Amino acid sequence: MIGLLAGVAGAATTLLLHAVEHLTYHYDFGTLLTGVGNSSPVRRAVGPMLGGALTGFGWWMLRRSGDVPGLTATIAEHRPIQRLRMSIDAGLQVLLVGAGASLGREGAPRQIAAALGDLATSRLSLTARDREILLACAAGAGLGAVYSVPLGGAVFAARIMLGTWHPRAVGTALITSSLAVAVASPVTHLEHILTWPDPHLSYLFVILAVAISPLAVAVGLMFDKVMSMARPKPQIRSWTLVPAIAFAGLATGICSIWWPELPGNGRSILIVSVGAGLTLGGAAVILILKPLATALFLRTGAVGGLITPAMATGAAAGSVVALALNHVAGTDIQVPALSLTCAAGVLAITQRAPAFAALFVWELARPPYWLLIVFLVAAFTAHGIRLLREQRQAQRPEIVT
Repeated sequence: MIGLLAGVAGAATTLLLHAVEHLTYHYDFGTLLTGVGNSSPVRRAVGPMLGGALTGFGWWMLRRSGDVPGLTATIAEHRPIQRLRMSIDAGLQVLLVGAGASLGREGAPRQIAAALGDLATSRLSLTARDREILLACAAGAGLGAVYSVPLGGAVFAARIMLGTWHPRAVGTALITSSLAVAVASPVTHLEHILTWPDPHLSYLFVILAVAISPLAVAVGLMFDKVMSMARPKPQIRSWTLVPAIAFAGLATGICSIWWPELPGNGRSILIVSVGAGLTLGGAAVILILKPLATALFLRTGAVGGLITPAMATGAAAGSVVALALNHVAGTDIQVPALSLTCAAGVLAITQRAPAFAALFVWELARPPYWLLIVFLVAAFTAHGIRLLREQRQAQRPEIVT
């Protein structure tokens, strides 16, 4: 039941997202990058601004009666799911991302899937732990459905939402996520957002994965710090949401006149990174602008996912390194492989879940199977560096004393 409803949630949010994207940038076929690239400069600037104003008004109305609670904390603390408020909040997230906001779209299907799952199981005799597992699996299945990543959705539910590898939780997550992906397939067509260009790569990428891990740690920690500083506490409830989010949309739209990869959840950046469509200068600019644009939307009071913006930032960082080495040292490093390897490392830092990071990136791109090992090496190495750093920071006061 949970898997089927999560698939419906994933299909519904995907349809709504595509409808908003096509309306904002006035195109019929292709990706958001195609739509932004073919639209006029005026539409690129005004479209996100209008979308920001509409969502700002919606959040102002929604939050007048109180904050919208976070899904992860609500499930972990066994609090009642506010189904209507979370569903409206999810719809506003999709509207804003579809209009070009630099935020992830994965939060919306997770919230709607959890709301539908809670409604369907509310009359069943479930223990508190049963309910926690099912709702967490609903959230993971919603994520899996929109990106067609059944393994990624299952690991997200087990490791990030529940924090366990218990067979009962993992088995439930695999069933629900697989069902959700299958149910949403008539809408998503099981298409993956990235097309791998070159199946012939060297096993030396394992060494590169270790070498680039410190950069992934630095980028991931900086991304986390910027997002944490930007997010207002408590949530903004006043009328200023309308002009503030509209301004963030206008700023992003103006930047997209020169960098059409910037709008959206980060899919466009991943596409050009894997397709080797970024220049060194363009990758460096995107590396700076993507997290800043995401932080700007958070600062104005908007809500959205951070998984794909973090991935896109990591991919831009990997592209910068690969392009710089190829230019300066005359090497022939595969830009797509290194960009996604760095993306996996950054995602391992921001989500604190290296297994999820590696699987999610691999399922999105579907490169050769052995590259999953490369992504795992990068993710676990980055995660290990972070743990060592935190241990040293924890020991410093004792040394001083």
